[in-house]
Amino acid sequence: MDMVEAKKNQHKSWTMVAPGWGKYDPQMRTWAQPVTDRMIALAAIREGSRVLDIACGAGEPALTIAERVGPGGAVLATDFVEEMIGYARSKAQARALSNIEFRCVDGEVIDAMKNSFDAVTMRWGLMFMPDPGKCMHCAYTALKPGGKAVISVWTEAANNPFVTVPLGVLKRHMDVPTPPPGAPGIFALANPDRLRSIFAEAGFRDVAIEQVQIPMADFPTGAEYDVFIRELAGPVASLYAQLPAETQERVKKEIAQEAEARSSKPGRVYLHGITHVAVGTK
Repeated sequence: MDMVEAKKNQHKSWTMVAPGWGKYDPQMRTWAQPVTDRMIALAAIREGSRVLDIACGAGEPALTIAERVGPGGAVLATDFVEEMIGYARSKAQARALSNIEFRCVDGEVIDAMKNSFDAVTMRWGLMFMPDPGKCMHCAYTALKPGGKAVISVWTEAANNPFVTVPLGVLKRHMDVPTPPPGAPGIFALANPDRLRSIFAEAGFRDVAIEQVQIPMADFPTGAEYDVFIRELAGPVASLYAQLPAETQERVKKEIAQEAEARSSKPGRVYLHGITHVAVGTK
């Protein structure tokens, strides 16, 4: 698959789940808060900072950052899915945030002003980009000298049952080819050495990587988790949509059952995720 086709597929899958990111925003904000807080700390974002948030999705961490930088600061939030930007913009309006601007733009070709941002953030976007190095070069160019880029991406599959549960079920019902090395996907940057090299090749110094564990599913029943993951996870939604209707019904039940069996909390469906949080300095 060439990069144009890969980008087209990514756009299609994330457009499909944009309503889910709006629907589950309260849960995702709560569950992901430790990641957002750590990114803000590592990026040294403070009152008055100018921040570029790439692949902002339905608005986080851009909105939290806008509240942190205050009226003296500014946030430029970008995403390549217009529907995601729409949800983010409505949330900013609801929270009366006037220091944030939204642009629908591909993260690999952002033409932000050079040397103009104190920090660049990107939460769970880089691994889906066909050319993550190109995106990180854009981030480097946009930063002021001494500015920091902080990126979060998922660690290896074994650490992330919240997504391996549905993928495991889907693989029982359809051919899910293993993506070739370097192909975009949820675990594309799980290897910390590859992540570190992407930072270094873009010009960043003092690159450091740490891990943060968070809840990524916490529901009373497996059926509720099943709806959540199919409405939120682009890769899962894309595969599920390819199944015939009768198989979809079977898959929904199996995802619910598997989630209940894999839960780490009795009486609930609780599945965690572990994410890398990487920082580099221009």
